[in-house]
Amino acid sequence: MVGGGLGAVAAALAAADRGVNVVLAAESDWLGGQLTSQAVPPDEHPWIERFGCTARYRRLRDGIRAYYRAHYPLTNAARGRRFLNPGASRVSALSHEPRVALAVIEAMLAPHRSSRRLQVLFRHVPVGALVEADRIEAVTLRDGGTGDDLVVRADCVLDATETGDLLPLCGAEYVTGFESREQTGEPNAPHAAQPLNMQPVTACFALDHLEHQDHTIDRPVGYAAWKARRPTGWPEGQLSFLAPDPRTGRPVERTLDPNPPGDPGDIGPDLADAELDRDLWLFRRIAARRNFLDGSYPSDITLANWPQIDYLGGPIFEVADDQAARHRRAARQLSLCLLHWLQTEAPRADGGTGWPGLRLRGDLLGDTTDGLAPAVYVRESRRIRGERTVVAQDIAFEVRGAHGAVRYPDSVGIGAYRIDLHPSTGGDPYIDLACCPFQIPLGALLPVRVDNLIAAAKNIATTHLTNGAYRLHPVEWNIGEAAGHLAAFCVARRTVPRAVRADRNRLEEFQRELLQAGVELRWPEVGAY
Repeated sequence: MVGGGLGAVAAALAAADRGVNVVLAAESDWLGGQLTSQAVPPDEHPWIERFGCTARYRRLRDGIRAYYRAHYPLTNAARGRRFLNPGASRVSALSHEPRVALAVIEAMLAPHRSSRRLQVLFRHVPVGALVEADRIEAVTLRDGGTGDDLVVRADCVLDATETGDLLPLCGAEYVTGFESREQTGEPNAPHAAQPLNMQPVTACFALDHLEHQDHTIDRPVGYAAWKARRPTGWPEGQLSFLAPDPRTGRPVERTLDPNPPGDPGDIGPDLADAELDRDLWLFRRIAARRNFLDGSYPSDITLANWPQIDYLGGPIFEVADDQAARHRRAARQLSLCLLHWLQTEAPRADGGTGWPGLRLRGDLLGDTTDGLAPAVYVRESRRIRGERTVVAQDIAFEVRGAHGAVRYPDSVGIGAYRIDLHPSTGGDPYIDLACCPFQIPLGALLPVRVDNLIAAAKNIATTHLTNGAYRLHPVEWNIGEAAGHLAAFCVARRTVPRAVRADRNRLEEFQRELLQAGVELRWPEVGAY
C-alpha cells in the first residue's frame, strides 16, 4: 500500500483487521494526510453526527473527542457536550489540533503494528513498479532519508498517495485536470481537455494572537510581487480581505477578529449558511480558549486555510520535478506573505492596520523550518480511468433533483459534499454546485486494465468536477476502507478485484461483508447539500 493519507490509514485498518499482512509506505512521518500533515480539520456533511460515514471513521471522530476529554483541561461545560467541538469553528463540527488526530490514528493502528501484521515505512516514496501481463508484481520504494531502495511484492497493490504517484509508474491509464465536455458529457466542462488545469494547493498554518506582543515575521522574499497580483475576481489582489464568494463569484469582504468573546457552545457549523466563511478567525478555529480552563490557553488558535492562500501558479504533478518543487515553494511563500500582511498592513475594524500579535504556531503542526504545515493541502490527484467514472450528471442536484443521485448497484460506501472547486491553476473561478448525497461505486476504484491495483484515495475514477465532491475527509476514508476490505476479500478467495464486481453473487457477498463491518451503502431520505 503506497500513501499515508486518510485513505491509506482506513485501508490498512480494514485489511489488517481481516488478517491480511500490510506494508504501508508513507511519504512523511505523519499518517493522516489532509487531517494531520496538511493540517485541515474535517470538512463533512450536515448529517455526520447521526449517519453518513463508516463505523471506523466514527471511531476516529469519537477517539478525537475522547482524547481531549482524557488529556486536555476542558471546562465542565465543554466536557459535558456530547458533540464536543474543541475549536468551535464555523465550518466543522469537530475542529481540532492536527496532533490529536495523529495520536488517535497511531492508537488505532498500534495493535497491528505491534503484531507486525502492519509495517509502516515512513518517508518512503514509490520510484518504480514491475508489471507483467497487466499485473503489478512488485513496487520499488525509496527511503527519503538514506536513498536506499526497497522492493516490495504483494498480491494486491493500493495507491493511496495524495497525487496518484503509482499510476504512471505502473502504466495504469489515468487522467488529470479538467476533461472536455466531449469526454464526460458534463455541461460545466470545457470544450477542450485541460490536463494541467487543476485545483490549487494550499500551505496551511496555525495562528494565535497575543495582544501587546510583536511576533511579526521578516518580510518574505517576493512580498511585493504577491501583493501586486490580481487573480480573476480579486479587485484588491490576493493579499486582501475582499475575496470572491464561492457560490456567487462576487467580491465579499472577510473580517478577522482575534479572540472574540462569547460562549463556544453557541458557535457551530451551519453548512447552509452562505456566509460561514466571512469571519476568518472563527471559520476554521481549532482551539477555542473558552472551552478550556482559565489560563490554559492565552489565546484561541485558528487554522488558516483561506482563499487568500490558494496557490494558483501551477500544478505540483504532471510537470517537471524542478517545476513542481518551485510551485510547492511558491505556495509556502504565498502563505508567509499573507501572514506578514496580516501582521503589518491588514485593515482593522478600529481603523488601524495589522495585528503584530499574531503568532505562527508551527509547533502544533510538526517539524518545519518555516512554521507552516509540513505538507501542502492537495485537493486533486491523478485519477484512474476506471470501470465506472462518476460524472456530474450522476450527483449534481441541478440534474438529478428529487430523483437523488444515481444509485450504483456496486456501491461500496456513501458520501455527501458540494461540487466545490476553488479557483484553478488554469484560471477558472470558483465552481460550486449543490449535490445529492451520493454513493461510491466499486467500479470507480478499479482501473480499466491493471488487475491487482486498487485506487484508495482521491485517485478514483471521478472527473475534475466530481472530484470536488469526493475529495473530503469522510469520503476519502470510505474509499480507502472499501479498498482495504476488497484487497483482503480478494486475497482470501485468490481472485482479482474486477472479478468481484463482474460476478453478481460475489459482489453481493462482498457488500454484505462491508455492511457487517459498518460501511453504509445507501442513504436514507435526506435533502441536497
